[in-house]
Amino acid sequence: MSTFSKLEQIRTSRGAVAIALLDPDKKNDNGLLNMLHLVNESDFDAIFIGGSLISDNEFESRIEEVTKNTDLPVIIFPGSSSQLSQHADAVLFLSLISGRNPQYLIGEHVKSAPIIHNINLETIPTAYILLDGGVRSSVEVMSNTSPIPMNKHDIILAHALAGEYLGNRLVFLEAGSGAENHAASEVVSNISKQLHIPIVVGGGVNTPASARTLVSSGAGYIVTGTKIEENPSIKELQEFTNAVHQ
Repeated sequence: MSTFSKLEQIRTSRGAVAIALLDPDKKNDNGLLNMLHLVNESDFDAIFIGGSLISDNEFESRIEEVTKNTDLPVIIFPGSSSQLSQHADAVLFLSLISGRNPQYLIGEHVKSAPIIHNINLETIPTAYILLDGGVRSSVEVMSNTSPIPMNKHDIILAHALAGEYLGNRLVFLEAGSGAENHAASEVVSNISKQLHIPIVVGGGVNTPASARTLVSSGAGYIVTGTKIEENPSIKELQEFTNAVHQ
């Protein structure tokens, strides 16, 4: 069974999928395994791993370290075509469809495709939509694309529908790491009523209440990363995942 099929089984059985986002940059080297321990003990369903900028060449070794120390599916959330590894279970094949930068619409995909084929890595085609979360995110800076204002519901919906019609299997609503505001529940509710593919929400989702509201609005996958980096207790994280699973 594919990794994506396993995730969809979890979504069906648990109501939504709780995703832990880990940044495998050298700045997190000392705490990576501790964060992974928290994730393993807190009822998360899967791990996204990646970052907008990896400042050394140890991405592969860190992915291998993570996969050796967890039974959860490990899915690369790539910032570029250089963030690939045979040790992961799958990679989100992201198209930044909210922007008009060809590098992130097709350029990085063409560079990564032969490598993905060579290492036989499962791809999960994902329409990636950057929303204005109240702060200038790393994604915005690194991709040289502008986020869509959160109140432009019709424009966000049009992009999400285009993502589905292009054959993507997920729509990812991203407000950026450390966002002041996650994707609005009204946005999620509006889109979920029109799409036939699951919605992933990430950026700024740091409390059980916000996770619960987003799932109730139609989100199928909830991603949190900053919360894990803040060294919370296992109890706090379990409250968060319980809210996702409802």
